[in-house]
Amino acid sequence: MDRKRATLTGLAAILLWSTMVGLIRSVSEGLGPVGGAAMIYTLSGLLCLVTVGFPDIKRFSPGYLIAGSVLFVSYEICLALSLGYAATRAQAIEVGMVNYLWPSLTIVFAILFNGQKSTLWVIPGLAIALLGVCWVLGGEQGLHIDEITRNIVSNPLSYALAFAGAFIWAAYCTVTAKFAKGQNGITLFVLLTALSLWVKYVVSDQPEMVFSFPVIVKLVMCGIALGFGYAAWNIGILHGNVTVLAAVSYFTPVLSAALAAVLLSSPLSFSFWQGALMVCAGSLLCWYATRK
Repeated sequence: MDRKRATLTGLAAILLWSTMVGLIRSVSEGLGPVGGAAMIYTLSGLLCLVTVGFPDIKRFSPGYLIAGSVLFVSYEICLALSLGYAATRAQAIEVGMVNYLWPSLTIVFAILFNGQKSTLWVIPGLAIALLGVCWVLGGEQGLHIDEITRNIVSNPLSYALAFAGAFIWAAYCTVTAKFAKGQNGITLFVLLTALSLWVKYVVSDQPEMVFSFPVIVKLVMCGIALGFGYAAWNIGILHGNVTVLAAVSYFTPVLSAALAAVLLSSPLSFSFWQGALMVCAGSLLCWYATRK
């Protein structure tokens, strides 16, 4: 595959992943937070088997196999359940924005643990991203401490899962960069995520899964977005323009929010978009700090 086509394939992965917030929330409304997530990752795992293939685990370093598995599974569970447990569709989109602190945190972790060279621009970059999340949580009031507190207290589990997920994914990216050595364990990790969610579904009291045509359609779409997204991203990273892919990926929060608003029929306030743009700007500034 030539470089231009590989880059376009990588960009397609960003578009597919940007649908995840809206689709995961839609599926969880019909199948429950845990049952819906278990179905999504089961389907995605099967698609990864077809598109990416099952990895040769014997070639994995112990650090990547163990830490990568634990961190990936933990992150995906945090993401899916934070969206599923959100009280409303609008809150699910807010929770999704909290999760998008991970690009800035990934760069900070790379600086702290992997020796990534950087300038001091990373400090205001992280601050702007955090400010953007706070702006989103303030609702129509923008940066309003009382409203931010009220919002978080109304559903601390969803926000805590999303916030923890951002740190966990940043750690996963750091571990992958350090220990993966060219190996790709995505298929294994997605299947482990599905298995973990099914175990939770069986051992805990969960609502009955109610299948309907719209829910099935969203389930298939979500499985395809996740399963094909990883395959497309792998092609883009291996054969495309990595600099372009990295830069465009930092606009994912805005694209994700826009697609979620359409999929969930949930209009977003002007202050939300202000906060989302701050998250993107902060992430880009962190990325820029590592380019100098």
